[in-house]
Amino acid sequence: MRVDYFTSQILLTFVVFVARNTKEGASYLTKSKLPEVDYCINPYIGCMHGCIYCYARFMKRFTNHSEEWGKFVDVKVNAVDVLEKELSRKPKRGQILLGSVTDAYQPAERSYGLTREILAVFLRYDFPISILTKSDLVTRDIDLLKQLCDCEVGLTITTFNEDASKKIEPLGSSPQKRIDALKLMHESGIKTYAFIGPILPGITELKSIFSKLKGNVDFVMAESMNTGCGNWDEMISLIKKNYPDLAEIYQSKFGNSYWDDIESEIKKLCLEFEIPLKGFYRHR
Repeated sequence: MRVDYFTSQILLTFVVFVARNTKEGASYLTKSKLPEVDYCINPYIGCMHGCIYCYARFMKRFTNHSEEWGKFVDVKVNAVDVLEKELSRKPKRGQILLGSVTDAYQPAERSYGLTREILAVFLRYDFPISILTKSDLVTRDIDLLKQLCDCEVGLTITTFNEDASKKIEPLGSSPQKRIDALKLMHESGIKTYAFIGPILPGITELKSIFSKLKGNVDFVMAESMNTGCGNWDEMISLIKKNYPDLAEIYQSKFGNSYWDDIESEIKKLCLEFEIPLKGFYRHR
């Protein structure tokens, strides 16, 4: 079923959502190759946050969309029923990441509520859940998150420059709203973390970010910029147009020594602000 979606909460009238049934026999609890994650669940295919640096562009080749990546969403409308059946077969217990190649709390979630339904299902099963999002909508589900047996929630923080954030992550929540969400969940007794990434040279202000995270998170993770996933043309175009003084360093595509220095800086900031570092991930 094709659904045209024209509302102020999306802000883009040319967006098309496609509601899809998960195929009979298909698995919704997907085995993961990510470190420390056993399974992934993605309620949607595609994401309306429209991040310039998005790594998940490769997913477009598995869809039948002519729209650009970031301008469509497939909604797995029967996925909750499929998940229930899978869990009833008692799969091996393991860590589940909710939202690995799509944001489980992107704007479509306000209408479809799939993520909330998924969390309600997991109240009946003993699986540890990890969530990573760019949306303060996650606070809507604090009532469920507090009841889960083992749950952690992370917010991606890329910059605290509001203007830069609007250019780079146009429909993600504002940086301050993300911090407010972390604070509220942390005060509610939910384990919280910040994912600082991708680190954008000259744009990501590490010390400023750490100063706002102190007291609001249990740990941080960080990630270098990935320049090899089909996002480079858009990224360098944005840099040349809006940050021409940074163009030379971006065109160099950095290098190991650059990220060595960034990793050292992050470790020092973790010590200074007394926030544990769970991992720094590099892309070649």
